[in-house]
Amino acid sequence: MKNLIISNSEELKSIKQKIISQGKNNFHVLTDFDRTLTNAFVNGEKTPSIISLLRKGDYISKEYAKKAYELFGKYHPIEIDSKIPLEEKKKAMQSWWEEHCGLLIKSGLKKSHIEKIIAEDKVHFRQGALEFFDYLNENNIPLIILSSSGLGVEPISLILERHNKNYKNIHIISNQYIWDKQGNATDIKKPIIHIMNKDETILRKIPDVYEKIKDRKNVLLLGDSLGDLGMITGFDYNNLLKIGFLNSEIEENLEEYKKNFDVVITNDSDMNYVRDFIKEIK
Repeated sequence: MKNLIISNSEELKSIKQKIISQGKNNFHVLTDFDRTLTNAFVNGEKTPSIISLLRKGDYISKEYAKKAYELFGKYHPIEIDSKIPLEEKKKAMQSWWEEHCGLLIKSGLKKSHIEKIIAEDKVHFRQGALEFFDYLNENNIPLIILSSSGLGVEPISLILERHNKNYKNIHIISNQYIWDKQGNATDIKKPIIHIMNKDETILRKIPDVYEKIKDRKNVLLLGDSLGDLGMITGFDYNNLLKIGFLNSEIEENLEEYKKNFDVVITNDSDMNYVRDFIKEIK
């Protein structure tokens, strides 16, 4: 495969053999959603996030976009500043998400807004992703989708439903709004998931999901950023295979991705390698 880069072929072979030999009952998949399961580009244009489609569209209060950008200007510099201690960053990210979610509620977020955005069909799954979902479901292999999206569970669930792939083995761990009978967002469930706490420790607070994976200690991790590697934090795994999707700025980032991922898939390519690997796990 042209866009497939293997960091260490012998090490990769060893990890794959261990996972395959121990079978599907000892295995689960942990993945990011945006630009990991979905394409980063469609027809040469960067795929917009669901939150950006909401921000740009005529859905909620016009003041929302202005105030959302102000929050970005305040907190994003903290997020990317390597000199700021992790605990301080975590507190700042918590404040950012709390303020942003509160802003969405105050601005009149409705469930129907999310439904209309998803109906525009601007989010596309990578080639091979649908077969990937099918195989995991057929073999009762848990798929944990961890997302710190400001709009949370609803858009991911709706996108899966559009493709008839919202299977019972798929567990979406993301922010969840509380809706009234008219479909208005009135609150958000705690804990709020943000970029700095998006890891499997959060699953310990969701017993029905954690029970399904705690003994499945062979893990396939999928992500499109180096930060996604932190999703495994807090989980006592035996074997971990890390596959990273490097969608843009490839020359600038390839070496760092090779150091951190076992396999790097470049140029917004398909999921066929991932799909073919899991089919070897019986």
